[in-house]
Amino acid sequence: MIKQILKRDGRIVPFNREKITFAVLQAAVAVGGRDRVKAEKVTDDVVQMLESRQQGDSIPTVEEVQDLVEKALIERGHAKTAKAYIVYRYEHALKRSGRKSLTYSADNIPYEKLWEALSWAVDHHCVRLDQIAESIHQQRYGKLIQDCEEFYAQELKRAVEKLTERLGTVKMVIIAGPSSSGKTTTTIKVEQQLKPKGYRFIPINVDNFFLDLKDHPKDLRGDYDFETPQALDIPLINRTFSALLQGEEVEIPFYNFKTGKREGASGQLQLAEGEILLVDSLHGLFPEMTEGIPEERKFPLYIETLSQVKDQNHQFVRWADIRLLRRMVRDMQFRNYSPAQTIRHWHFVRRSELRYIVPRLREAEVIVNSFLPYEIPIMKQRVGKLFPQFLREFEEDADSADAYDRALRIHQVFEQVPAWTQEQAVPEDSLLREFIGGSLYKY
Repeated sequence: MIKQILKRDGRIVPFNREKITFAVLQAAVAVGGRDRVKAEKVTDDVVQMLESRQQGDSIPTVEEVQDLVEKALIERGHAKTAKAYIVYRYEHALKRSGRKSLTYSADNIPYEKLWEALSWAVDHHCVRLDQIAESIHQQRYGKLIQDCEEFYAQELKRAVEKLTERLGTVKMVIIAGPSSSGKTTTTIKVEQQLKPKGYRFIPINVDNFFLDLKDHPKDLRGDYDFETPQALDIPLINRTFSALLQGEEVEIPFYNFKTGKREGASGQLQLAEGEILLVDSLHGLFPEMTEGIPEERKFPLYIETLSQVKDQNHQFVRWADIRLLRRMVRDMQFRNYSPAQTIRHWHFVRRSELRYIVPRLREAEVIVNSFLPYEIPIMKQRVGKLFPQFLREFEEDADSADAYDRALRIHQVFEQVPAWTQEQAVPEDSLLREFIGGSLYKY
């Protein structure tokens, strides 16, 4: 019997066959499969091969197990799943070696937007964390908040101008972007500027198209991966979108998050004159989501926290870390999800972003930068004191290496700025209110 496994860092930990099943299921989901029985049979094959190779007290390595997973998948005829597993494995190898993911390329880096953000940050003395700290010490923080809000307002204005040019043909606006980038507030503000022109958004809640919970793989902590587009009933979404844009009345399903099932309908929907279908979704630019709908009828808008702020080591503060903080603060207030749960779950979020969201950035008609440099001290006030405990907790947990790395990075950022407690200085219509609360908008 296989009882232990040798990790890459030399640690020997208990062998858990469930980790193999979960990894296989994750790869299967990436290509449209979700059969746990088949995943367990692959695991059985791997365990049998490991046991047949075992000599005395020998301990298999992680690499050996992964090689056998690939072999078992191919031998059982799961070629597509094997390919997804190999790609995922290679991506992690790149990450461990400090090399860039295959997902990134010169094509999906918005250089023009980054230059705008950097130029603006230089002009407003917030291109470094120590400059943001100085704005607090020198009592200029209120002015920084005002300047940041004006920058975001200009981003929205340019987006609406581009949309206005196409209002005659566009029947679907897609608000896409990674988690906690500010899609909901941006959507509200864009519609506010469209109403005087005689148009309004008709939102469709894509969450109602989730597949039943029993069809989602979950990790050893019981955490489900809702972050991939394959968690959604893509064929049904496609049929629904097509029917709506043809003027038909459609029935929208209802997903009960308490039972984890689609149950009945949430209502009927039909587009009238001057109404534009709004798709506010992480995966709005996923090709299969709107397959069959003519490009001229779609207006894709992408939102990201394009931070150009550097730390004391001249490293840029990561966009994903900014969004992780936003989600952490929002989840603990409005979703009964602890900060530790959020940061542990974030590897699901980030993996899905890199695989399905970031590569689609170049397909957007317009990109909105939702980063607000003043938000970092506010986030420190909200959750900064939790990070020393996170570091102690995650360092001792072999399965929390990803969470530890992220917690360490954010903790180091927080050490370079003071906390800001006077949140009343943040406008009630600010995008940041989507996450810290107190917004005049209803989410």
